[in-house]
Amino acid sequence: MFIFLTRLWRQFKHYLRVQSERLFPAKLSQSDHKKESSKPNTFSLSVIIPALNEERQISSVITFALKDKLTKEVIVVDDSSIDQTAELAKRSGAQVIRSSMLGKGASMHDGLMLAQHEYILYLDGDLKDLNDNLISAMLEPLQKDRADFVKAKFGRGGGRVTELTAKPMLKVFFPELAHINQPLGGIIAAKASLLKNLHFENGYGVDIGLLLGAFQKGARITEVDIGSLEHESQPLHDLTYMANEVARVIHYYSKEAGRLHVEQISEMYEIQRQASASFDFIISRQKNRDKVLLLDMDGTITPNRFVVDLAKFTNTLETLNALLDNPRDDSETRSQKIAEIFKFTHRNQFEKVAMGLPIRQGVIELVNEMKRQGFMVGIVSDSYFIAAEIMRRRIFADFAIAHVLHFQNDICTGQLRINSDFLPDSSGDRSLACKSHVANRFLTKKSKPSFKEVWAIGDNLNDLNMLKLVDRAFVIDPKSPQLTQIKGITTIQSFQELLHSNV
Repeated sequence: MFIFLTRLWRQFKHYLRVQSERLFPAKLSQSDHKKESSKPNTFSLSVIIPALNEERQISSVITFALKDKLTKEVIVVDDSSIDQTAELAKRSGAQVIRSSMLGKGASMHDGLMLAQHEYILYLDGDLKDLNDNLISAMLEPLQKDRADFVKAKFGRGGGRVTELTAKPMLKVFFPELAHINQPLGGIIAAKASLLKNLHFENGYGVDIGLLLGAFQKGARITEVDIGSLEHESQPLHDLTYMANEVARVIHYYSKEAGRLHVEQISEMYEIQRQASASFDFIISRQKNRDKVLLLDMDGTITPNRFVVDLAKFTNTLETLNALLDNPRDDSETRSQKIAEIFKFTHRNQFEKVAMGLPIRQGVIELVNEMKRQGFMVGIVSDSYFIAAEIMRRRIFADFAIAHVLHFQNDICTGQLRINSDFLPDSSGDRSLACKSHVANRFLTKKSKPSFKEVWAIGDNLNDLNMLKLVDRAFVIDPKSPQLTQIKGITTIQSFQELLHSNV
């Protein structure tokens, strides 16, 4: 018994020592720093560049990175660009892969998983007038073991979201980081071992999320002045969305750190998420495109049905089938009852199922081709926005319009809000919800700027009114013979067929 207690005490002391070292890493003494700096230069670097339609600058950024003797590889993660970004990157000597899904965070993470070297430097694909010593300056704090996570400080002041959202919030919730001049900057250097333990946000919040994640891991954070720097400016209509994303991420990490005690703040993300599901938000991102392609999700983009896969995942399939087979309920009542099945289901489960839905071959290629031809491409779905938005990013589309489930603290409340874009302008009767009303919003000349051509692809009778309304309509794997008998609706066997038909 004595021997057992002695061994247990030793194990406990070892555990305390390990935890202490993790939470309070020892600082190197001056002699240790001298030893470290006297070591031969064995540092090797992977440069990762997330890029989307950066054909104007990508070659010069890659050439700049490869000139430095520390750079052993340059990885460009292409976010399914529709210009020559990927081709120019390959020609300039970079290894090029396509991102696993739309969003800078996914691209940054994909590049990290592919990188072969311990030191990582992230650069943006639109940078201009880079200082020759940028890479050595960013790596020096890591080489000399003065920092674990390095952010670049530019010679100019911060942008509007930095100054009006990020800095004030950091000052309140994370005063330890209030001195960081460019918390939203995308030029970051760190060890791969640290980065692989951090969470990569999907959208505009990725850079502030990595900063706060590194801080919570106890990393030593510093900022390096790299002189002047020129970026492409963000369009004004993107700034509000960017500010909301940055605020959401800071609120999340504040809550994780026990620094946020107002539970209602999580509703801010819900409001932002719901706003991005609307036609008004989409029209603000039109960017001079005057054509649109509307894609149904269930049965069209994916052969599966999201709510069925979710019910299988949550062991509620029998309950769902009983509702689907009940002819007495109108579509509005049935939709509300189905939503209630998933009450108390965590947001992560919705997202996991959406990420697992199979995608028909040729969808991504068609989306890219239509975007090259000046189309906005979006998903219009009777399903839930949380799933349609993930599918949008997986196929690299521009927008998603779907109904909105309500979440509180990431838990589904079972409440469903029918998207008002599915309703006729003159009526609030939700039983009249139809995809044709969404299409009509794009067809009407009342929207400024207006669209001159609208296409749609569906598979089932709930798509029929939309298909009959648009300028060009297609069905794939039709679920009813009625869809193939209507003049003006073209049946296609695959997305590749449409892609190769000189659309």
